[in-house]
Amino acid sequence: MDAINQPLLDVRDLSVAFGNSIAVDRVSFSIKRGECVALVGESGSGKSVSALSVLKLLPYPSASHPSGTIHFKGRELLRASEREMREIRGNDISIIFQEPMTSLNPLHTIEAQIGEILSLHRGISGQMARARTLELLTQVGIPDPETRLQSYPHQLSGGQRQRVMIAMALANEPDLLIADEPTTALDVTVQAQILALLAEIRSRLGMSMLFITHDLGIVRRIADVVCVMNSGKIVEQGPVEQVFTAPKHAYTRALLAAEPKPDPAPPRPEEPVVISADNLKVWFPIKRGLLRSTVGHIKAVDGVSLAVRKGETLGVVGESGSGKTTLGLALLRLISSDGPIVFLGNNIQGLRFKAMLPHRRDMQIVFQDPFGALSPRMSVGDIVAEGLSVHQKSLSYEEREARVVKALRDVGLDPETRFRYPHEFSGGQRQRISIARAVVLEPNFVVLDEPTSALDMLFQAQMVDLLRELQRKRDLTYMFISHDLRVVASLASHLIVMRHGKVVEEGPAAELFKNPKSDYTRALFAAAFRIEAVPEP
Repeated sequence: MDAINQPLLDVRDLSVAFGNSIAVDRVSFSIKRGECVALVGESGSGKSVSALSVLKLLPYPSASHPSGTIHFKGRELLRASEREMREIRGNDISIIFQEPMTSLNPLHTIEAQIGEILSLHRGISGQMARARTLELLTQVGIPDPETRLQSYPHQLSGGQRQRVMIAMALANEPDLLIADEPTTALDVTVQAQILALLAEIRSRLGMSMLFITHDLGIVRRIADVVCVMNSGKIVEQGPVEQVFTAPKHAYTRALLAAEPKPDPAPPRPEEPVVISADNLKVWFPIKRGLLRSTVGHIKAVDGVSLAVRKGETLGVVGESGSGKTTLGLALLRLISSDGPIVFLGNNIQGLRFKAMLPHRRDMQIVFQDPFGALSPRMSVGDIVAEGLSVHQKSLSYEEREARVVKALRDVGLDPETRFRYPHEFSGGQRQRISIARAVVLEPNFVVLDEPTSALDMLFQAQMVDLLRELQRKRDLTYMFISHDLRVVASLASHLIVMRHGKVVEEGPAAELFKNPKSDYTRALFAAAFRIEAVPEP
């Protein structure tokens, strides 16, 4: 094959093993110049492992490539030296990782991290690097980018961190971009912007893309070719329209049919209020100058009032950075705030650590970034059991083990995997571990911060069913934070729409989905559903 027509990337019979476990089994696919190939499949199917193999980023020596070849521009990568790979990474091939918080350096500012890439690969520094950094942050939709240059990763929302990762990956205009769930943490409006941006860059630069996602709607919009993976194998591949309209494999048909079914818990006006807040505020000071004087505030949550009754689900939606997660953290007293917070009849605002401890068992959270929320030094069994050790010390070892086994089984994980560590699981599996850790204590109130964002469509539907079942069996009260409005519609009985820290609109979810009143809510729903009429939950 001549150089012009040969694929930019050609993967042949790739197999990857972790010990005796085969994660990828004889996978073959190729990517032409300017083409986008999507890898889809359920969590743990081998999508990310296949992608990481291209840049030799698997955790050696625990992972090995027993067979196969990976050719990039005709060059075999699996046998390339580490020095050769360093020249390719970030320059010829860039990657957007699934979990931005663990991929960004917590000790460096955003400007420093993007500037490092420009300096290493392009020799750009100083004002030229700053100008290019501002250009990139603007392209990926970071609001007021100049004020974000000196921000650290923990000062950004999950969606903003993901946009920074995208900016870093695009900094050197690579020939191939590997995007591992690049829009998972993004709200629907920014998701549309990012997909449009990636399409524009592909067109302008002739850039190729390997796109890994569980969102089949995105695949249909952005990909030319789709490869469907299951249990480490590609079970079907071909042009997107062909696979979507006439799937041949039973697994592909099941994947396309999977979607959470609308069945939210009904409003329960007769039940007591589990948690409420009145004019809640979370303002972060902006400090500048030699003496670090406060010159203003970032009003992350600005005067929000709410009340959630027992057994109900409050849905909180809005763009990335609108204050959704900050609101949830403030209600749980995990960050400082102003304004009364009443939990189970007690005002918990201002309580010190010891006074708050008895309430901790009854209020739990599932964090947005599952890998960053799980200790890498603890086994999964120990992670899930940790809360029991703190809050239910009277349980025997056997009783704790039984509770852990049940919790893992409830979230669709094999209890035998509890002796493994978080890095040995896929992103979706780690999210299920986080959910198991939260529900094992049988709390009254659970904040679910994007709990299904890292899950494929099949497990997303299963997880929604699980959350509903847990809610009905244990009379749980949820605060469900998400940018996926289809999932919110399937769970929420009451809805709050946030923007810039304020509540734009609120009311019964069924009424709001059917007849949104504000222009912002209508735009949000239109971007999410991408159809003329918004379906009733």
